[in-house]
Amino acid sequence: MTVIVRDFRPEDADAVSRVRRAALPFEVTTPRSVLFHVESANPAGKYRLLIAEMDGEIVGTAQVGVAYESGTPGQSYANPQVHPGRRGQGAGGLLLRTAEEHLAAEGAVEVYAWVLDEPEFRAFAERRGYRPTRSAHFQRLDLAGGTLPELPARLPPGVELRTAADYTADPRPMFQADAEVTSDEPSDIGAELDDYEDWLAHTWNNPLLDLGLSTVVLVDGEVAAFTAAHTDGERRYWSGMTGTLRAHRGHGLAKLAKTDSLRRARAAGCTDAFTSNDAENGPMLAINKWFGYEVCATEVRHVRTFG
Repeated sequence: MTVIVRDFRPEDADAVSRVRRAALPFEVTTPRSVLFHVESANPAGKYRLLIAEMDGEIVGTAQVGVAYESGTPGQSYANPQVHPGRRGQGAGGLLLRTAEEHLAAEGAVEVYAWVLDEPEFRAFAERRGYRPTRSAHFQRLDLAGGTLPELPARLPPGVELRTAADYTADPRPMFQADAEVTSDEPSDIGAELDDYEDWLAHTWNNPLLDLGLSTVVLVDGEVAAFTAAHTDGERRYWSGMTGTLRAHRGHGLAKLAKTDSLRRARAAGCTDAFTSNDAENGPMLAINKWFGYEVCATEVRHVRTFG
């Protein structure tokens, strides 16, 4: 059987979503979100969504681009995913090779890729010159059958719970909060969120973001902590980001935000909650363990240096 790799076409969105769900069942994706990320891509990111076809069937995909938000020039990423029933037939290798050629032509110096922490996947990466750097844990919480903590009967003085929907008229306070907590996240590829319009286009307008389920904690009227809820519109919930601004850390505000958001999500019909945290992000791992999240998979970031 012959494998070909080509660029994404809008009519591929359903098939790409199915492949991603099969390859990474703990992530949240929809056809609409697949199309959104292609249509809204910042030109600076040199983004391409590659498609692997085998005898006319879409069997794999890869998200490829330059890390334009990073303060370190030359960083890039390539994340190939192949349907479990189609692995070992050359699709993953061809996707990665095509991605590397694109990135090298755009001046990339390093390319990063997430690899599931299983022998076959790590061997795939190592054979192609990638070395492991850091790991992250996917975690799952049973919203339907689990027990969630209660919200406090009375909030501390000055503390107030809102949702992101309260900021639709002016999302800038959410942008400023996201920029601060994102800059503190442990990662090989740092991100400096300094372009409000770009953030609106790619974060705030993301069709997966559920503003009504995303909780914001205010202290004396200012954003102090938040959790961004992504959903597939059905039963799956994903924590897109949870963070507390530096001046308010250590007071349990992230737990408060997640408690409110998860309870809202369960009331809205979500049955499974997923998240992912860097293995060095001890505070968030501890918070999620406290909620009852259990590790369901681990992925290891790998890097290859060109030249």
